[in-house]
Order: sequence, then structure tokens, then C-alpha cells
Amino acid sequence: MIDLRHKTPHIVVIGDLMIDHYLWGKCERISPEAPVQVVAIEKETSVLGGAGNVINNLAALGAKVDVISVIGGDSNAAQLRFLLHSIEVNDGYLVTEIHRNTSKKSRIIASQQQVVRYDQESTEDISLETQKTIFDTFMERLSHYDMILLSDYGKGVLTDALTQKLIHHANAHGKKVLVDPKGEDYSKYTGAYLLTPNKKEAILASKINITDEASLLLCIKTLKEKCDLDISLITLSEDGIALFDGQLRVLPTVAREVYDVTGAGDTVLASLGFALACGYSIDQAVGFANLAAGVVVGKIGSATATLDEIIAYESSLNKSTSDLHIKTLEEMTSLSKELRKRGKKIVFTNGCFDILHVGHVKYLEAAKSYGDVLIVGLNSDESVSRLKGPTRPVNTEDDRAYILASLEAVDYVVKFYEDTPYELINALKPHILVKGGDYAGKDVVGQDIVDELRLVDFVQGKSTTKTIEKIKEHHENNHC
Repeated sequence: MIDLRHKTPHIVVIGDLMIDHYLWGKCERISPEAPVQVVAIEKETSVLGGAGNVINNLAALGAKVDVISVIGGDSNAAQLRFLLHSIEVNDGYLVTEIHRNTSKKSRIIASQQQVVRYDQESTEDISLETQKTIFDTFMERLSHYDMILLSDYGKGVLTDALTQKLIHHANAHGKKVLVDPKGEDYSKYTGAYLLTPNKKEAILASKINITDEASLLLCIKTLKEKCDLDISLITLSEDGIALFDGQLRVLPTVAREVYDVTGAGDTVLASLGFALACGYSIDQAVGFANLAAGVVVGKIGSATATLDEIIAYESSLNKSTSDLHIKTLEEMTSLSKELRKRGKKIVFTNGCFDILHVGHVKYLEAAKSYGDVLIVGLNSDESVSRLKGPTRPVNTEDDRAYILASLEAVDYVVKFYEDTPYELINALKPHILVKGGDYAGKDVVGQDIVDELRLVDFVQGKSTTKTIEKIKEHHENNHC
């Protein structure tokens, strides 16, 4: 995956804000009053939805986000402002139309299944005065932005005239505009850098039914030409994302489990915008968006994907290069917190792993079997020399780390420079510590920190020392 850590592009989101409200419960009986389920509510949550979910995703990725939009003069507006404040997004560019309803979608979820949804909202176009206020604010702030995202849910904020003015003036200032479109008429998005319709939306807008590669090509080219886009893109659900910039290519999806596609389009828009704002190519950005979407569809409700989650997810799919499994202490500490939060059982072991042999591999496979994620602490070169003598290690720490990271059993490798991994174990706080069987009856460094200590017997006759001795013996015999 492209490296997006420690990057903070400044991105503005303009569009229809809403609140996604969830009532979570269980259903164990049918109502005596009517043939409907009775849901016993156990929990109630509210998150940003619509354009707000795009903002939430951008904030989770680490972007600096501005939002320009419209709210009503109701209690939902106060709640929406609170949700923006909770992710440290400024609400100072929101315009209030006093008689408007702030959009709120309430969903009842019983045993992880959505039972019913009810909406409170206004869908008429915002006033001409409000459109002018939005445009003036946009023009005043435009020079600060690395990317402009328009999130259209058809609730009246992105009117035809306002949308065209925003795109025209962004282009005049060399700023890319990415749009999540709505409706059948895409003329108001003319001149955007790209649109992110799904397959159904693209069919409606182009009037071309997608049944095979030829019809996909015709549809995606038609949208590019009609809307004068730099890039034409169509999301294809489980088939991935198609893009066309003179050449058609479909980047396959990487979703492993799909529980809820709510908000997946918002995640695609946010992750595309984030990656492009960081200067990456469209193919790299689409690959990143595919990974982010793979994370969020594995969650219930409108969801976000952090960079740590995306990195962990890519690693779990074995689609990353080995060096992305090698982490610094800071990165691994943050990632461990995320893994624990997701209920993953973390296993830790450590060693020099100088000349890798079958004994090492079997030991690591046994260690991985005790949990979900195996982290290997690797002695640095200086540490190995202190422990094993001045002729060791044979292989450098970078080489040893890369080879370990390429093993299927190993999820992450992190180097440590002390003689023992105590401080590393204390920082990562794994659930299980694994050591060799020769530690039976001995105190093991770090066992006071973990929940459980597991000992694994080594494969008889297999060790780095014996391998080195055999190499020396072979060398001497050949020079007699």
C-alpha cells in the first residue's frame, strides 16, 4: 500500500450533512397488536452521515477538514454541530436556514439486521441567498485547500447553479473536484475531475445497461465525454472499481466479509480524495480506496477506516509487500492498541533469527496458532553481538526482518535494541508471550505483563549455531 502515514492534506467537503441514528436491540417476539417484530432497544448511537460521513472518514485518515453546508434551526442541528466538534472539525462555515429540517436518518437494528428506517429531512433547494453565502465562503477559503469533495445526497444543498459555479472556479484555480453524484442528470457536475457513481447510478445517468466489458467501456466513456471529466470511474461493488482515462481498467475489490454497505460510497470518495491530495496517482488512489472500502463494509452501520485498520487489513489479505509488515516501535504500539480494540488476540515472541531454518518456521507457526496476530520482536545487530559474540549476526537486522516478515505465520516484525525485549513487551502489551521449551521452569522476561506464557519445543538438531558449524566444517573439508 502507498505510505499515507503522517500526511495531513487540507480538504473541504461541501454537500448534504445528516445524522445517522441507530437504535440497537434484540427481537425475541412478535407484537400482539400487529404482525411486526418487537425490538427491545439496548443501545442508541448517532454518527455523522451523508457528507458528514465523508468528513468522518477524512478525519479518521488524518486529514484537516473544512465543511461548508446548510443546517436547519432545530435540535438535530445542535446534535450535528456536537458530532462535528467531537472529531475536531470546525462548524463555522455552516449556514442556518431556520425553517429547514436538519437531515436525520434513524435505523432500528435487531440482532445485527436493519429492521426499519425513518427519516426527518428537507429536500427543497436551499435559497439563493444561502447559495451566495456558500459560494462566497468557498472562494474566500479556496486557496487553502488541497482537494474539493462534493457529496450530493439530493437534499437541496448542491443546486445545479451552485455546483457548476464551485466546479468552474475550482478549475480556474487549479483545484481538483471529486463528486459523489446523485440523480439521473449529471450535467451539473460537468468539468469535475472525477465522479464516483456506483453501477446502478451510472446505468441510470448514461442510459446504458452494463452487462459485460464492452457495455462497461461504453458507459464509462459516455460519462467521461458527457461530463467532461478527467477520469471516469464507476464503483462495481464486489467486482471492484472501474476507471477510464483513455484506457479501461478494473481494480478488483479486496473486501473479505460484507456485513453492511451503508456509507461505503462515502469512504471511497474520502479515501480517493485523501490519496490524490497527497500526490498519488489515480491507480494508487483507487487501490487505497478499495482497501478502505473493504474495511468499512465489514462493519455495521456508517463506518470509517483508520490508516492503521487499512494497513492491518491489507496485511491480513497478504497483498502487501514484506517491508510493510516491519514496524517501528511507535507504529507497532499504535497498531497494537487498534488490534486490541478490535478484539484480536495478540501473540508476541522474540529472537535473533539470524540464519532462518525449519526449526524457526515451525516455532513461529506454533506461536501464531495461539492467537490472531503474531508480532516478532527482533534483536538488533548490536544486541545480537552482545548476546552471541562479535562474529554474529551473520545477516543484518534489515535482512533478518524482511525474511521474517515474508513468512505467512508472521504478521509484524519490530526491532528492539536492548538486551531484553521487556520495554517492547510493556509497550505492546500482548495477550500471549511465546518462548522456547528450554525456558521451562525459568523466569521469562515480560511474563509479568502478559496474560499467558506459552512454551514451544524446538525441532531437534535445528539451530543457527549448528548451521554455522556445518558451513565451517564444509568449508574446511573443501580446503584440506
